Amino acid sequence: MNRADEVTPPSAETGDVVGDLHHAARRLGFDRLGIAPADPAARPPFIHEGFRRWLDAGLAGAMEPWLREHEPLRRDARTLLDDSRSVIMLATDHATAADGEPGGAGRGRVARYAWGGDYHDLLRARVNTLAAWLEDRMPGCRTRGFVDSVPFPEREYGWLAGLGWIGKNTLLIDQEAGSFFFLTVLLTTADLPADAPLEVDHCGTCTACLDACPTQAFVEPRVLDASRCISALTIEDHGPVEPALRPVLGDWLFGCDVCQEVCPWNRHAPGSRVPEFQPRDGAGLALGDLLALDDAGFRERFRGTPIARAKRRGLVRSAALVLGNRPDPGSAGALADADPVVRGAAAWALGRWIAAGVLADRCRADLETRRHVEPDAAVIREIDQALSAQSAVSSTSADGSRPGPSTE
Repeated sequence: MNRADEVTPPSAETGDVVGDLHHAARRLGFDRLGIAPADPAARPPFIHEGFRRWLDAGLAGAMEPWLREHEPLRRDARTLLDDSRSVIMLATDHATAADGEPGGAGRGRVARYAWGGDYHDLLRARVNTLAAWLEDRMPGCRTRGFVDSVPFPEREYGWLAGLGWIGKNTLLIDQEAGSFFFLTVLLTTADLPADAPLEVDHCGTCTACLDACPTQAFVEPRVLDASRCISALTIEDHGPVEPALRPVLGDWLFGCDVCQEVCPWNRHAPGSRVPEFQPRDGAGLALGDLLALDDAGFRERFRGTPIARAKRRGLVRSAALVLGNRPDPGSAGALADADPVVRGAAAWALGRWIAAGVLADRCRADLETRRHVEPDAAVIREIDQALSAQSAVSSTSADGSRPGPSTE
């Protein structure tokens, strides 16, 4: 028995291919399915033109080189599968619940989609099985499925396929399911009847997502400056974070859900019982544990999870920054880390502790000791900036408690 037969036996008749396709997709665990034409002539020109304007405006952040290099591939789905005629878009709800508080002292928050295992593996297996089913159901057709692995405008094709509208927070939103779902793509040379895009903007006059963004990353509705987006900064950008943005990262360690959490359409978003999506470590991670990880430890702990995308440098750097925003005397610092980006973030964090009056004398001593042996000029600048911080209190107790405001 082949993989396609495990889903549902293909009919020998042509019958209702789309109806059978929906049934097969649901059997595999996909929650919704829509179909769009692959021909770029059937796609409104503003979709790609808008992407080009966004890219040329310098709003792509750390992903700009990759997006610009592969921009031509986004113009035409047929560059990814010769003679493709239909784009099958598949939605999978992923919202789960986690025990306990996501943040708190000594912990950093993780975006909801990354609480469980690597969704790529699960969805790739599902779409490959669906592709085999379709090739059996329609002999002679060819397919190609993918999940976040090629330069393809999934969100726009999700809209074209009728799976929702593009919200002011730039995310695809479904009236019943909200926005906590993954998109998977299946290209095929089969010419399938297309669904109609949703023409109504159900965001209306609501600006909750725009108003709530901690870094004010939205240039205007549906235009995101990725260089200011917490998700982009903590996942894709592995270098030093602009100093002005560090305090507003808050306790976000990997990704950010703020613009989704405040969206009214997510109030009744369906939950997911998929085992692979269930939280492994809850909604937050212990900062001290992360700061102690070396490269091998990072790979071992986060292998098979979305968090691996941040790389060891990006995640531990973010842990140090979160520690600066949420001081926790019980968490170890990282001034002696092997990576200068992490050391710079740790120095900044101690400067924040000094300004907050948390173990100020100890922080100054640690920074001064490190400065004498620090070989990296950028880290030295971070240390000097941290040492220039003025303590908010006159002294601190050994356990980091604050005795009262300074009168100096």
